[in-house]
Amino acid sequence: MAATIIQVKVKPNARQTSLQQLPDGSWLATVRSAATEGKANRELIALLADHFRCPKAAVSIKSGAASRTKLIRVEGHYGDKERAG
Repeated sequence: MAATIIQVKVKPNARQTSLQQLPDGSWLATVRSAATEGKANRELIALLADHFRCPKAAVSIKSGAASRTKLIRVEGHYGDKERAG
């Protein structure tokens, strides 16, 4: 099964949750959760799963779990799909 690896910069403690792709191909995610006890990472995984329309189990943090810049693995072909609407 193929997987897509994306680079995501996370900004915790934001007023709202959002995800946008930057011109260089990386992603910027803002999450409401604090970066404590894995809360921001869990919210990030849920946000990416919703964006790529895949189960949360298909999204994992490959590296950078304790930093703001992370490499994220999206299992399957979900990462190749563009979100409609």
